[in-house]
Amino acid sequence: MTKDQIKAIAKLVVAVKERNGKPVNVYVVAATIESFGIREVDAKEDYGFESIMHLSNYIYKAYDAITLANLKNNNQRVAEAKTYKRLALTEYITTKNTKRFLVDYTSGLLHLFPVFLQVVAIILFGFSLWTYSHFNNLQSTAVVLGVIIGFISSAGFVQVLGKQVSYYWYNKDYHMAKHSTVQIIKNGTIAILGFFIFSLLINLVIPLYSLLFVVITFIYALFIGFLLLVLAPLYALKQRWMLSFSVFAGTVLALLLHFYTDLHPYYIHWTGILVASLISVGYIYSFFHFKLKNETAVKKKPKVMLSLYRNFNYFLYGTFIFLFVFLDRIVAWSSTLNRDIPYIIYYEKDYEIGMDLAILIFFLLGGVMEYAIHSYIRHMDFHQLQTKYSDFQRFNDKMKKMYFKHLRLFAISAAGIAVLLYLIVTQPWGYSRGFDEILSPLSIKVCILGSIGYLFLSLGMLNVLYLYTLGKHRKPLVAIISAFLVNFIIGVFLSRWVSYEYSVMGMLVGSLLFAILTTRETYSFFKNLDYYYYASY
Repeated sequence: MTKDQIKAIAKLVVAVKERNGKPVNVYVVAATIESFGIREVDAKEDYGFESIMHLSNYIYKAYDAITLANLKNNNQRVAEAKTYKRLALTEYITTKNTKRFLVDYTSGLLHLFPVFLQVVAIILFGFSLWTYSHFNNLQSTAVVLGVIIGFISSAGFVQVLGKQVSYYWYNKDYHMAKHSTVQIIKNGTIAILGFFIFSLLINLVIPLYSLLFVVITFIYALFIGFLLLVLAPLYALKQRWMLSFSVFAGTVLALLLHFYTDLHPYYIHWTGILVASLISVGYIYSFFHFKLKNETAVKKKPKVMLSLYRNFNYFLYGTFIFLFVFLDRIVAWSSTLNRDIPYIIYYEKDYEIGMDLAILIFFLLGGVMEYAIHSYIRHMDFHQLQTKYSDFQRFNDKMKKMYFKHLRLFAISAAGIAVLLYLIVTQPWGYSRGFDEILSPLSIKVCILGSIGYLFLSLGMLNVLYLYTLGKHRKPLVAIISAFLVNFIIGVFLSRWVSYEYSVMGMLVGSLLFAILTTRETYSFFKNLDYYYYASY
């Protein structure tokens, strides 16, 4: 090997390091060398090796003799400094795990505070931001359908907004974060309005409801959908306290107007929702204005087709998860078996009460899901720093062991929540105290079956959170679509041939299928986590 060849190799070692930092294997070195335009013939003439692979092996082994810190390029050093700052490396196997669980569990519950606040308000005052205990069945049908349409029509946009804004935010591209926020909120609002116009035209051709009913329903849908759209960025931007505050302010205003004015409940609801939305919009505007004050704007637009490709599965998943959640209600309310209904879909109080109680399982398990996903990310970052590439199976085994621990915690928490729900249903201080009425046998039956369904749905959604962290988004979409179809088929069959309340069985079996499919996929995911981890970068 000549002196010139030795110098050329030294320069190549530096060039590969600056491009990749410490490469994970020899194939990365070979690919990098080829990207420099170096050919097989050049490896022999310029570097004194028989082939690029021989040269790559030499360079890769040379890295083992160099201090690890010296192998990192500037981007890696910055990223690692942030990682070590975020990770508390000594806390993973200590009693501080309990503290972490309590913090994350509480954080998860706080994220659901807006919904929890509505439950508390309706129990204590009979009135909340979008519900009223003294509505008749027709009014309840209009309001509940409006709320359901608002949730479903905005769900896909909310899912995409969370993903897109989080991506730009963590990459400190604040201008694109703002652009995405404004654009997605605008598109979501237009979609809700478009659905309203389409439904209005259908109702004119086939008059299913009165015009006033349709207008009231879609004002609720528009306001609820817009509220969800403007609250979603606060979650992605880590400004979750404002999310809770804006809903709290809107709820307090609605209660004050209810008790101290003669306004109709419809107008009170719309005013409260609009105020909560405007508070959120004002804060988001001020937040981005402050962040971008010293930032130089880069005039670039995201490629539309690329954005659609990246977000299409997330959009569909968000839409189908809410379609799934509300499907059993629509199926039950449209059944004419054992009940007479004046319209194609008509609210049924006992069924709704049972499902409202059952969904407490999902809300209270939200804290466990929050802890599990945070713990998973911390452990993954920690173990990948501590594990050699050649020892990837050890990395997979440790993460798989962590997954089973999370499942045990999930099961224990679910058992505790089930006991709490049982007490709420059966004890004098529970439901009967809050609403001054006894639960009907039908409500109790629906509550039991719905609770089991929401338990499986929560497990499936936890699995999806694991898969989403490393970009595995197609299988969750297939799982929720399959579950939706099962929910629909079984729900329609039982509600038309047995009794209308058995539409909840469709939701239960669909949730079970969703949990099975996602658990199987997640187990396979953890068995090959090293591959998915590196493939995501």
